[in-house]
Amino acid sequence: MSAFEEIDSKILEEIVQHLKSSTCYLDTLPTYFFKRVLNCLEADLLEVVNASLLSGTFPDSLKTAVVKPLLKKSNLDNTILSNYRPISNLPFIGKIIEKVVFNQLNKYLNSNGYLDNFQSGFRPHHSTETALIKIINDIRLNSESGKISVLVLLDLSAAFDTVDHNILLERLENWVGLSGMVIKWFRSYLEGRGYYVSIGEHKSKWTSMTCGVPQGSILAPLLFSLYMLPLSQIMRKNQIAYHSYADDTQIYLALSPNDYSPIDSLCQCIDEINSWMCENFLQLNKEKTEVIAFGNKDEVLKVNAYLDSRGLTTKNKVRNLGVILETDLSFSSHVKAVTKSAYYHLKNIARIRCFVSSQDLEKLVHAFITSRVDYCNGL
Repeated sequence: MSAFEEIDSKILEEIVQHLKSSTCYLDTLPTYFFKRVLNCLEADLLEVVNASLLSGTFPDSLKTAVVKPLLKKSNLDNTILSNYRPISNLPFIGKIIEKVVFNQLNKYLNSNGYLDNFQSGFRPHHSTETALIKIINDIRLNSESGKISVLVLLDLSAAFDTVDHNILLERLENWVGLSGMVIKWFRSYLEGRGYYVSIGEHKSKWTSMTCGVPQGSILAPLLFSLYMLPLSQIMRKNQIAYHSYADDTQIYLALSPNDYSPIDSLCQCIDEINSWMCENFLQLNKEKTEVIAFGNKDEVLKVNAYLDSRGLTTKNKVRNLGVILETDLSFSSHVKAVTKSAYYHLKNIARIRCFVSSQDLEKLVHAFITSRVDYCNGL
């Protein structure tokens, strides 16, 4: 892929109207108003977008992000920095250009089969639910064959923030086949970025962003998936099954009774993954990496003892992409957690029901209760 295609006003209008109406502090117009007056701005906006595509240049004025710290939970201590989640906001026009590039790049990747089949993050018809169904189905098939399954949930520390730009560009060029004006555009998109932190009326100095894919951007998840492409080779070489959702990678294998030799391959695979991560400026968080075995209770106890002897501390219960899994796959802990959460929100809604219309109560029930009950019900 060496060049982007120009877009017309119809494609531009569809993209603008389908983007979220969130507004960045750097936007001249509020996004909702920008969408309403699009007809007046369309010709100029189209010229800006197509000029960026054809020149291989992403405008410098759209490369600055405004970071707003948001307290993770309202009851946390607001004087401790680790209790905040940094929310990165980018200019809306930049997101329009990104979406155009995303659509064309995604079409190219899908038509040429460059995306990893076992990467479910941010892809059409893929979700955390489809990823979990694939993994749990494999584990159930192993159990029906009388085998024990061992699942390792790998945890990465701030994965999106440490992506090396030179390595990423090399992936785009040599692994994906981008060239010419397209690779020039991505180089321009990554270079010269910066951000500042904004709290109320105060803001920090502008700081250069020398690594990482831009948080809050449309292209970031896809670029991260492409950055991680070589990782699959390590699992395949060691004959370890895997599935990823963005930066959440899960590796798993089946063990026949009293044959624990595949665990040696698993340990070697984890060591090679750790080495690859270091070479690619990513950090595997071993303290948060979790291991769990599934199958016959007596066999699981033996496997757990062997795994512990190899330095892999096992658990009887883990949270995987928002679902609590137990060694017997009964989902009883998950059902209890969902029920407890649903009742908590139901009681809160009940307290205000005399002040709220039936229509609004229905929205609250769907937002806080039905959504929780529905999550991963296919699983």
